[in-house]
Amino acid sequence: MQALQFMDLSNNYSGEIPKAPAGHNCSLESLHLASNSFVGGFPSVVGGCQKLVTLDIGSNSFFGGIPLWIGSGVRTLKILSLRSNNFTGEIPSELSQLSQLQLLDLSNNSLTGVIPREFGNLTSMKDLKIKFNPGSLHGSNYQDRIDLIWKGHELIFVKVLELVTGIDLSSNSLSRCIPEELTDLKGLRFLNLSRNHLSCSIPENIGSFRYLESLDLSLNELSGAIPQSMSNLQSLNTLNLSNNHFSGKIPTGNQLQTLNDASIYSNNSGLCGPPLDIPCTDPSLAFDQKNGEECQDQWLSYCVIAGI
Repeated sequence: MQALQFMDLSNNYSGEIPKAPAGHNCSLESLHLASNSFVGGFPSVVGGCQKLVTLDIGSNSFFGGIPLWIGSGVRTLKILSLRSNNFTGEIPSELSQLSQLQLLDLSNNSLTGVIPREFGNLTSMKDLKIKFNPGSLHGSNYQDRIDLIWKGHELIFVKVLELVTGIDLSSNSLSRCIPEELTDLKGLRFLNLSRNHLSCSIPENIGSFRYLESLDLSLNELSGAIPQSMSNLQSLNTLNLSNNHFSGKIPTGNQLQTLNDASIYSNNSGLCGPPLDIPCTDPSLAFDQKNGEECQDQWLSYCVIAGI
């Protein structure tokens, strides 16, 4: 069926997807196989679908590694959802070659290693506005869709797909630091890195996400101070930094003033200040302020004497 443009087999089958013959071609632009009981490795049939825009194979039992050829073989992808499977290994840096990708959901797998720095090159996520190309499905009765965990709730997006940009890597076993390069993706509207083993501190320029509405970094091993630049996130309305090792005073100002739920920062033993009921006391700061006042008094005395 080489003229087939969309296929939706969600919520139906079980078993294994047949392997595609060598050199096969397909004209699929949208392929939905989610919420079945499919087993086996990543579907090889995808490799021949060079016009594919949407691929959703979430909530199955696929296993093995994510193939490297996705980045070079299916360059038209805008939506890639592999969530809730049994994929293992590292996230291929080759995914950064998907210049049109606007939604990447790899959540709830068993992925290890680091978040690729190359993700900072995802072109469509850098743009503040997504240039939507309706493709040949435009005008037909079919409306593409995707299921997403949006601000803690599972929602189905249909007509506004071109307006949703985000990355969900939650519930894996990713480790080490959050790469600074991620903050180059200024078009992101949601970022979920929760339930991993990420360490180090939050990148200082986290405030670059000017259009970010939802940020979840909870249940990791992040430490250090929460950057003051986070107050620059003007569109932020959902935040979760709980269950980490953050310390210091919680930043204030701008949009952060409206996020006054203490649970956002819970189980971070070193944090203080509103909205937590833990006052910030810094003896060293108080000592410095006292010395500063003494120095000011001393210089005032010198000036008076010199004037006389």
